[in-house]
Amino acid sequence: MAPKSKRAATEQPHGYEFGGPLGAFGISFGLPVLVYLFTFTCNDVSGCPAPSFLSPKTLSLDQLKLEVGWPADGIWGLASWKASGALAAYYFLNLILYAILPAAEVEGTVLQSGGRLKYRFNTMYSNMATLFALAAGTIAQGAEFPVWTFISENYVQLLTASILLSYAIATFVYVRSFSVKTGNKDNRELAAGGHTGNMLYDWFIGRELNPRISIPLIGEVDLKEWCELRPGMMGWIILNCSWCAQQYRNYGYVTDSVVCITVVQALYIIDSWVNEAAILTTMDITTDGFGMMLSFGDLVWVPFVYSLQTRYLSVYPRSLGPVGLLTTGSLICLGFYIFRSANSQKNVFRTNPNDPSVAHLKYIETKTGSKLLTTGWWGIARHINYFGDWIQAWPYCLPTGIAGYQILSAGSTSAEGAFVMADGRQVIQGEARGWGMLITYFYIVYFGVLLIHRDGRDDQKCYRKYGEDWVKYKKIVRWRIIPGIY
Repeated sequence: MAPKSKRAATEQPHGYEFGGPLGAFGISFGLPVLVYLFTFTCNDVSGCPAPSFLSPKTLSLDQLKLEVGWPADGIWGLASWKASGALAAYYFLNLILYAILPAAEVEGTVLQSGGRLKYRFNTMYSNMATLFALAAGTIAQGAEFPVWTFISENYVQLLTASILLSYAIATFVYVRSFSVKTGNKDNRELAAGGHTGNMLYDWFIGRELNPRISIPLIGEVDLKEWCELRPGMMGWIILNCSWCAQQYRNYGYVTDSVVCITVVQALYIIDSWVNEAAILTTMDITTDGFGMMLSFGDLVWVPFVYSLQTRYLSVYPRSLGPVGLLTTGSLICLGFYIFRSANSQKNVFRTNPNDPSVAHLKYIETKTGSKLLTTGWWGIARHINYFGDWIQAWPYCLPTGIAGYQILSAGSTSAEGAFVMADGRQVIQGEARGWGMLITYFYIVYFGVLLIHRDGRDDQKCYRKYGEDWVKYKKIVRWRIIPGIY
C-alpha cells in the first residue's frame, strides 16, 4: 500500500459546514423550489414579475396560476416522459463522445493514501462536436431548429428531469460509498467532511471523494469531474442559444444584448474546457465529496439559473448600443484577465515551480511540504481569482438594464415604446420596471455570497491543513478577495 501523505498525518478534524444538517436540508430542498420560482415568476405569459406579485393584496392562487403558465395537469404537468427521454439522450450522447473522441490522460493531485487517480480529458473535443452539430442544424433550419423549439416548449419539464437526475445521482453515490474499504487498490476514499454519520448531511455534502463507475462500452467515468464541466456547462450554452432563437421567433431579430451575454458566457465556459486540467487543483475535486451539493449545482443550478438573463431578453429585447457593448466588453476582459492569469500562475507553480514565469515568486514552505505564494497574483489577495470571477458576473447582468416587463394581450391599445411579438402581444415595462432586477441581477448577489462563503471554507480547510503556517501566511497576504476592501 502507498505510504500516507504528510497531509493525512497533520490535518485537523473536519466539522459541519453549510449550517450542518439543517442547512443541508434547506439547500437540498429549498433551492429547487427557488429555481421553479424564478421560472414561473419571470415568464412569457404575463410578465416579469407576474402582475399579481405587484398587487399582493388582490393576489389569488387561481389568478396567479393563469399568469405564470402553471401546467393544466397541475403538479404532474411539471414533468413529462418526452422531456425526460430527451435529457437522457443528451447525457448518453455526452458519454459516447467522452468514450470515442481523443483524450489526454492526466494524473490528479496526491490523495490521503498517497496514490493518484488518472483522468481522461477531452471535454473540449466532445462539447465542441456538440456545438458544431447544433450550429449546422441552426444554419439549415434557423430559429425553428427542433432543438431550440423543443427547449422553449418543454423548459419546465427539462428542469424537473434535471432536478430528479441530480437527486438520483446523489443518492446512488451515497449508497455506493459504503462499499469503500481502507487501502483499496482503486484509490477510493471518503471525503474528509463527508462521513459525519448524519445521513442527510452526508448525502448533501458527498460521502465519497471521487466516485467512479464503469459503464459497458463507455469505460470508467469519474462522476464528479465529468459532471463538473460537461452536461451542465454545455447545457448553459445550449439554453442561452435557445433563448436567442426564441427572441428571433418572437421579434424577427436578435439584439446585441442577448448575443453579448451568450458570447461572453460561452467564452468563459470554453476557457474552462481548454484549461480542463486546472480543475484538478480546485476545492471541488481535492476536498469536497460528490453529493447533492455538487450534483445539483452542476446539473441544475448552472444551466438553469445562469441563463436567466438570456431568457429574460428573449421576451424583452433590450439593445446596448456601442457604449454599452464597450463597457460590457471592458469589464469581461478585465475580470477574465485577473481570473485566468491568477489561476494559470497557481497551476504552473504547483506543477512546475522552476518554470521561468513563476521561478522568481516568493513563498512560505509549510511543515506539510506545501508552498504558499506570497508574491505575484497570490500576494495581492488570498483569492484574487475570485475577484476576477466576480467582475465577470456584472457583464452577465448589466445588459438587462432596469429589468422588468408586462405582457399585454394581442389587440390591446398600442402602448408607447412597446415591443410587439409575432403573435401580436405587446411587451412594455410599465409597473414592472425595476422589479425584474430581483431575478436578472440575482446572479451578481448570489455569486458574491458564494465566493465569500467559499473563501471562508477554504480558510478553515487551510488552517486545518497548515496550522500556524497558515496564520503566518495570512499576516503577509492580508486581503481575502478584493485588495484594500475585503
